[in-house]
Amino acid sequence: MAVRLSDREHYEALLDKYDTWMFDCDGVLWHGDRPIEGAVQVLDMLRKRGKRLLFVTNNATKSRRSYKTKFDQLGIEAHVDEIYGSAYAAAVYISSVMKLPKDKKVYVIGMLGLEEELRNEGVSYVGGTDPADCTLESFSLADFTPDPDVAAVLCGLDTAINYTKLSKAFHYLHRDPSCRFLVTNEDSTFPSAHGLLPGAGAVSAPLRFALNRDPLSVGKPAKTMLDCIQAKVQFNPKRTIMIGDRLNTDILFGQAGGLATLLVLTGVTSEENITGPNSSTIVPDYVTPSIGDLRLAKSS
Repeated sequence: MAVRLSDREHYEALLDKYDTWMFDCDGVLWHGDRPIEGAVQVLDMLRKRGKRLLFVTNNATKSRRSYKTKFDQLGIEAHVDEIYGSAYAAAVYISSVMKLPKDKKVYVIGMLGLEEELRNEGVSYVGGTDPADCTLESFSLADFTPDPDVAAVLCGLDTAINYTKLSKAFHYLHRDPSCRFLVTNEDSTFPSAHGLLPGAGAVSAPLRFALNRDPLSVGKPAKTMLDCIQAKVQFNPKRTIMIGDRLNTDILFGQAGGLATLLVLTGVTSEENITGPNSSTIVPDYVTPSIGDLRLAKSS
């Protein structure tokens, strides 16, 4: 059963127990362009106490550099080397694990942040934000000339998703069984400032259904993301805690990596999801209503 954090002693004990703090972002630190109350003060407090902070997000619409800009705009201190997004992890996976040959390309369903991370890793791509693909015109294979160098399809959140992009991705995967099918993450939804919207998993779902094939997911809860972090940062899992708002990604990610987990209720997961008659089988180590609650420790 999860420990319910509710008073100063609980939060002080948590601070004493963990040295490395991994945070999801959307629904934990902010909603859209609005910081969650107290989040900035809590992060500042953790830094002053000598804690290592890492920001681990499945949002693949932004590169790490773009995410740094968002942190700056919200008044949250963060450094590029502390930020680990699924776009970055996917690019590293393709370049360093798959070792995609330099003469091969990736067909992208995704946005500018994903393209930027691929370029930074030296991965060639087609699709994405190409105006030829961002169209609502009818698609016909008769008018489509496939790129023979495409060896993988990578799908992330794309708020301009359309039939042309899905059809091209489907064609590359269907015509060549050796073409790799990758997704940045499988989040069904993501929390915006005004409510939930379909996530990257919903974008890739039509391809999974049409192909009857599951992709390799790089983001949380996949261990690939943790491997990416551990390749850059040394930390003791037993002294590390993952803070998130989603049970089947953030909390499962932490558990799979042997980390402690703290669930906040400011994002996707509600009280009913953890205590109701149909509550999840994924149980975090700790639960608190909001990350801002840790301010209680500050005054001790």
